Amino acid sequence: MDNRNKDELLTEIVEYFRVYIFENHISASINANSKLKNYKINPIVVKYISKVLENDYTPIGVAKALYYPRVLGTSINTSFGTRIQDMFVDLKIADGSLIKGMDIEFIDKVDNRKKWCQLKSGPNTINSEDVKPLIKKFTDTINLARTNKALKNINNTDFMVGVLYGENDELSMHYKVIDKSHPVIVGKEFWERVTGFPDFYNGLVDALQKVISNLDNQDLINVGVEKLAIEIKASTLFDFK
Repeated sequence: MDNRNKDELLTEIVEYFRVYIFENHISASINANSKLKNYKINPIVVKYISKVLENDYTPIGVAKALYYPRVLGTSINTSFGTRIQDMFVDLKIADGSLIKGMDIEFIDKVDNRKKWCQLKSGPNTINSEDVKPLIKKFTDTINLARTNKALKNINNTDFMVGVLYGENDELSMHYKVIDKSHPVIVGKEFWERVTGFPDFYNGLVDALQKVISNLDNQDLINVGVEKLAIEIKASTLFDFK
């Protein structure tokens, strides 16, 4: 049984965010994402974006065209999605699921039933083409689980989508379709179900804001762009004459 109180659990989660998501992103931005070899380059698009950003085709413009979307989009979103799933398991808030297609398993602190959960970041992080495959995956998993005598009492509501942030009225129509057969639990309610603390989500948002405000970002934007621009200027892939 988890005997941590709300403040202890908040501290552990916030520290996990700081080290494995925020600081890891800063380090990757300055080191890995500032290297030209880590990019697949569309020469037409980078020339255009360089023109948009710098009003010219320059090493700095190309560096920004490559670096900005990677660091401010792909890199942090990928890190967030991957690390969050690990966090629940590493901090023993939930178990990694042994059922294919599910991310975590935990005892729901509201209804005291075991839940199998697929995690999603936010209320719009699913596409229309993902809906039917996801519902089918849930249905197939439930049917398979019911052949196991130990799981014979499971029902549709025991398999859920957990959305880490947002409000119910922000859920996309795609999530609402899924919710008709399997619950989509979002934001405050999700964190209550997994931690047992009704106001945990609000406390987490506040605590993370404080950490972010005091974070040393090491001037990652300027440092990374300048390092990348040096490689771009020396590369034979580009002609700035």
